[in-house]
Formats: sequence, structure tokens, C-alpha cells
Amino acid sequence: MKKRVIVITGSTSGIGRALTEAFAEDCIVFAGYRNPDYEIPLKKISANVIPFFIDMEKTSLIDGASVFIKRQTEKVDLLINAAGCVMAGPMETMPISKLRKQFEVNTFSHLRFTQKLMPLLIGSKVINISSMASFGIFPFIAPYCASKRALDILFNALEIESNHKIKVVSVKPGVIATPLWSKSIEINKDSIENSNSYKNEMIFMAQNAMKNERCGLPVSKVVDLIKKIDSLENPKPSYVVGMDARLGEMASHLPLCLINKLMDYGLKLKGLR
Repeated sequence: MKKRVIVITGSTSGIGRALTEAFAEDCIVFAGYRNPDYEIPLKKISANVIPFFIDMEKTSLIDGASVFIKRQTEKVDLLINAAGCVMAGPMETMPISKLRKQFEVNTFSHLRFTQKLMPLLIGSKVINISSMASFGIFPFIAPYCASKRALDILFNALEIESNHKIKVVSVKPGVIATPLWSKSIEINKDSIENSNSYKNEMIFMAQNAMKNERCGLPVSKVVDLIKKIDSLENPKPSYVVGMDARLGEMASHLPLCLINKLMDYGLKLKGLR
């Protein structure tokens, strides 16, 4: 029997890496990487893993990755858009360049990559790793929230407009123990160190990120759900992972004025107001 073909971006760590390992057991997995140091480690996972180079900030490299895949297969049975990053900081001083980077990596790149692979995806599923952040307006990570919400909206439209040529599923994890948290501290080092008017808030954000990396739910929770979604003929358009994500989904139905009050109250409890 011919092996199914899976394409996964962000395969070098966290959720993407765990998914690559899980699907490589019985599928051909095209595993996306940006840092060349990860090419050989990805190959070592399994003979079923085919690493491909992609930079989610560069259109030409996204297009090049799609060409690489098209040359090696005529069908992609499942695309998992897992690459992402977190831009943090107060909106008062947030550089617009950081906002652009957030949307390029978390939103626009995935849409372009999917567009380029569309001929190979007819009748297949596209699973986006969104976030519980897409449900709300979380202070100091607003760019991340907005990029994930935009991801959900644009891909939902893609499915409807294409007359359901593909099935789009958004997976919204809560806090998961992955390297994304420590990476977010490094990528936002300037905001943490230089936001004088919000110094306490940014210190708290950094401390909380490290706590999340230690105490979040295991990545296996997301992997198990995605494997289940992959097996379903007609999955729901959206799933959450974790009680925090479930609560975020419920809170998103409240009036905005009440949501804002809850956010203010949460900041007061943490001694940030």
C-alpha cells in the first residue's frame, strides 16, 4: 500500500517536532526547517522523513519549498501548519516592524504555502496550529492573539470559497510545555529590557513564559488530538486542547466590556495595576 504523505512546517521543535516523529512511523513526512543545523537530525528520525528548507518570512523560500514538494509527490494527504513565533510587548511602543513579522510568520506565510500546495491538497485536510490566544485580547501579546485570529478567519474563508476542496481544521492549544516559551523571551529581549513604562509587566511576562515551559500540558496531548482529527472523515472546524483553552473559548462569548474588566482584574491580582 502506498504511504500517505504529510507536510509539516515548524518540524524542528515543540509540537511540529512531536508530530513529525508521530506521523513518520507509517507516513512519508515532509518536515520543514529553517536552521540548516536541523536537517540531519530530522533525517535521523526515520527514513520516512524528508526535510525541506523554508523560511516563513521570505516569500521566495516559501515558494521554493512548495516547488521542492511538488517535484516529489503528486498528492499531499495532510498539511499541518505548525511554524510560529510570539511577539510580545506593549502596544504603546510596539514597533510596526515587529507586528509585520508576527503576521508574516504566523499568518501570511501559512496562507501562501497552502495556496502553492493547493493542487496537491484537493480532498485533503489542512490543520492549523492556532492558539487559545485567538479567542481573546491578552495584554502584552496582542500581536500573537491577532495573528492567530486572522489565521483562523482567512483559512475558514479559504475552505468556503473553494467549495470545500479542502477541509480546514483549527487546533487551539492552551499552555503547552514547548520551547516556544523560551524562544519568545529571546526574540522579545528588547521589549523586556527596554519597556521602561511597563518594566514590571514585561518581567512578569518573561517569568510566566518560563513557568509555562515547565508546567504546561505535554505536547502529546496535541499530537493525540491531531492524530484523531486525521482519522475522522468529517472533523469539526475547531478544537481546543486544555482546560485553559476551554475557558478562553467560553469567555470569548462575553461582551467585550466584561472581557476588558476581567483582564483588568487579572492584572490587579498579579500586582501589575
